[in-house]
Amino acid sequence: MTQTVATGAGPRARSILTIAAIGVALAAADTYVVVLALTDMMAGVGVTIEALQRATPIVSGFLLGYIAILPLIGRVADLVSRQRVLQLCLAVFVLGSVVTALATDLPVLVGGRVVQGIGGGGLVPATLALVADLWPADRRGTPLGVVGAVQELGSVLGPVLGAAVLAVADWRAIFWLNAVAGVLLSIALFVVGRPARTDRPAHTSMRVWAPTAVLALGLAVLVLALWAPDALVTSVALGAPFVPFGDSSAVLLTPIGVVALAITGAGVVLATRAAWPVLRHADLPGALLLGGALGCVILTFASADPETEVIGPLGYSLLPLGAVLALLYVWRHARTDEPLVPRGVVRARVPWALLVSFLVGTALVAVIVGIPLLSRLTVSPDQTVAALELLKFLVAVPVGAVLGGWALRWLGDGAVAGIGMLLASGALFAASSWGRGSLDSAAGTVGLVVIGFGVGLALAPVNNAALADAPQDAHGTASALVVVARMVGMVVGIAVLTAIGLNRYYREVAALPDPTDVDALIDAAIGQVQTMLLGASFGALLAALACLALDVRRRGHAVNRASELI
Repeated sequence: MTQTVATGAGPRARSILTIAAIGVALAAADTYVVVLALTDMMAGVGVTIEALQRATPIVSGFLLGYIAILPLIGRVADLVSRQRVLQLCLAVFVLGSVVTALATDLPVLVGGRVVQGIGGGGLVPATLALVADLWPADRRGTPLGVVGAVQELGSVLGPVLGAAVLAVADWRAIFWLNAVAGVLLSIALFVVGRPARTDRPAHTSMRVWAPTAVLALGLAVLVLALWAPDALVTSVALGAPFVPFGDSSAVLLTPIGVVALAITGAGVVLATRAAWPVLRHADLPGALLLGGALGCVILTFASADPETEVIGPLGYSLLPLGAVLALLYVWRHARTDEPLVPRGVVRARVPWALLVSFLVGTALVAVIVGIPLLSRLTVSPDQTVAALELLKFLVAVPVGAVLGGWALRWLGDGAVAGIGMLLASGALFAASSWGRGSLDSAAGTVGLVVIGFGVGLALAPVNNAALADAPQDAHGTASALVVVARMVGMVVGIAVLTAIGLNRYYREVAALPDPTDVDALIDAAIGQVQTMLLGASFGALLAALACLALDVRRRGHAVNRASELI
């Protein structure tokens, strides 16, 4: 099951990493690309602005697909060629983009976003594991920093690209461009990246031609059903398959839609059967349990309005269900011979890397949510102005990521990540006292840049520590766990920080002599943001302390391995 590890990074290795990294950036951009297009997307599927809460799944659906599938894709990337996994993820991302672009009702739109998330999320662990294959352990810092940088750069460019496309076309053009970009990346990867020779056992060989043909047919019919060209729909001879059943207006509740779903479903069954030798060793049941638990967490917190509530509408039902699924996964992990997360992966520095990644996610999300809210309260209610304030932070993150990876040539993982989180903690602590006029000041700009730079410094060291201490045949799984930890840190972190901030807000409002005083209410809301940033400061400080273990445990692990060799 081991993947070939290169002893150096030649032009081919750099080309493969460049293509994969662009794919990671594309997927990251898609997380935020809907920020400015959300209103138009709602109108495009018949949802009015008054029913804004119904649009929440457009965002949370992408996150659900992005996070819940990561453990399985990370494990599969350890069993088959990383490049094959990248090709599969790009194909899924393209499919999701096409479905989203063609959507005319909300369920199809959300489904397309979920599929996009599955494809986009899978690109990250496969790319990080590919770095471990192509670069030796002592030279991974810079390429890991580049991957972290382009991922954060994608988050910066997402809203910008979305705004640029909306200036000349409608929202559907965003997703058509995603599809075209995905196809071009897939072709480039096929041309540049020859499959690596590995020592994979026979069970990793998948017969895919028959299921691929059925899936292709099903998806072609599905696209036709969603497209519903006027020339066919209005035709007397050819329009019957496009007529909805009963009083329904859903494009898939038509004869051609049902046929498309049936053929696609059959293709999925055949593909699962063909891939079962791999999926069995990847522990598909365990992946479903862990993915379900993660999905419950994501839907609980991502569907909540961070300015008014902590837990989403279904959270009180989903959290108990998620706990049950998590316990069932722990039970299965202890009893199966080949668990989803192989035994020996979460050892040495890996647990500390996961903890730091979780806390990095908390710091990230506190700024991503808190600064735009502070901008709307103190600068302008305009969403674009708030996005520009956040841009000061976001631009600094990829810079820190590259420099953090480069610094690993001379410093340990814990030293680089610890310095970064200390910088972030100090700047967040200063930001916890910001009020009216702070964001317009030079100190506010410098503070946001320092926070972003500090967070960026920690990205490459965390990945490097996890890859260095995980078994060589589990690099994909280790990379997936690091990404999951950070994303869960973002989702859970904003829930906890919001709860603390709202508690302060409600206490201050209750103490107001005049509850209709607008300025006093704004001051109370500013206090809520300050509390969130203060909590993030303590989280970043805890991350900096945890970084000490990344160097201490590294030395201890090296001694243990040396003793084993003796």
